[in-house]
Parts: sequence; C-alpha cells; structure tokens
Amino acid sequence: MKVKVLASGSKGNCTLVISKNTKILIDVGITVPQIKNSLDNLQINIESIDGILISHIHTDHIKGLSSIVKRYGLKVYAKPELLYDLVKYIPVDTIEIVNDIATINNIKVQFIETSHDVTSYGFIISDDKASMVYITDTGYINKKYEPITKNKDIYIIETNHDEEMLMNGPYPYQLKQRVISDKGHLSNKYTGKYLTKVIGNNTKYVFLAHISENNNTYDLALEQIKEELSPIHFDEDKIIVTHQNEETEMVEV
Repeated sequence: MKVKVLASGSKGNCTLVISKNTKILIDVGITVPQIKNSLDNLQINIESIDGILISHIHTDHIKGLSSIVKRYGLKVYAKPELLYDLVKYIPVDTIEIVNDIATINNIKVQFIETSHDVTSYGFIISDDKASMVYITDTGYINKKYEPITKNKDIYIIETNHDEEMLMNGPYPYQLKQRVISDKGHLSNKYTGKYLTKVIGNNTKYVFLAHISENNNTYDLALEQIKEELSPIHFDEDKIIVTHQNEETEMVEV
C-alpha cells in the first residue's frame, strides 16, 4: 500500500491511496487541475482512479467533486446517510451505496462514524498486506472504535488546533466553542493521547492532518505529538506533517 497526501488543511484536502493496480482518492477538496497535475507527476492517469471516498460535504473536502465526477465519470462510494448531501453535487448514478464495508478491487474500506456538524465519516482502509486509518474533522473519536483502529500501518489523523492558541486567538467566542466541541475538531493533545492507545508494532507512519492556519502551527503540532508519543518510543522520523500547499512524500508499507 502506498499513500500520499496531496493537500491537507482548512482550504482543501485530498489523499491518494494505491494498492496493486487499485487507486482511490479520499476527499477532493482541491481543484481538478491540482489533482490532475499531482497525478500526472506520478504518471497516473486521472481516469484510472477506481473510486472516491468523501468524509463529509464541507467545501474543503468536496471542492473538486462535481467537476471530477462530471469530467471523468469517477465513482463515489458512500454510506446511505451521506446520499442526501452528495446528490446536491453529483448525479445519484455515480454513487455506489455501501453499508459498512466497501470493496474496491483489492481494497476494503470500513466506514466509521465521526462527530462533526454535518454527517461525517472516517475510514479504515486495508488490502492483503497493510491497513491505514483516516480520521479528520471530528470533535472526538468514539471509544468503540479503539479496538478496530489499533495497530494499523498508517494513521492519517487530525491535529487541528492547539487549545491555548485557539482560546487566545482571533476567532469569535461561538466559533471557538464550535471548534472545541464534540462536533468540532481534534486538538494536538487529544490526538496524541489517542495515538498512544492505538499505535502498535505494525505502525510505520503517522500523518498529522488538517492543521489550522490560525490556531496551530506545523512545528507546534509536531512537537506536541512527539511529546505525547515519547512514552511509547515511536520513531519521530516517521511522523509526517501535512501541509495545505505542499504534497507529502509517498510512503509505502
């Protein structure tokens, strides 16, 4: 399994996952030309994408959705609960409805409910050799998911804000309360503590995702996660900070 984050942040999110001959995108919150350029640089034809997963319908996760589906006929895999939101942007016949697990060639995707101010999901993605967890845009992670998210090879997980920066920052009070609520976003410290519960011997990489431009910094997110993970001695060189305007390296497990 290969993974590359093409963009991550409050202005756009998109991740590429490759397994054997299967290629999927998680969220398409950047423009189609941006996505196509990234894929071209990898010598991947955009028309060869086998499926799209959408976490939720906020603009920074679906900005390019309508265009990419219309131009290239790509299929979106979604739970029934997200159908009402998606049909506002794409034709219903481009949506493959799944219950709990989607099969896209040799990739299996398990949907897990997240907690945001719209219907939202995270994903556990696996093939015959590796597995990964993708969770962003949630106020908390339900404890019932701890057993099934443990000891995965890759974690792409939100480190949206530093709590102190948020509360002392420029956001209006109501927006601050939304961000820190159960329907908001994960802080650096929350994510660090969660990772200490789920990282295992199989874990090779951790991506820090959806970092706020106003209530966090890339360095602060990294340092706080390192601090939280120090008791379990996870290799700091395997923590990858995602950026809004920069692609990450391609990792393989």
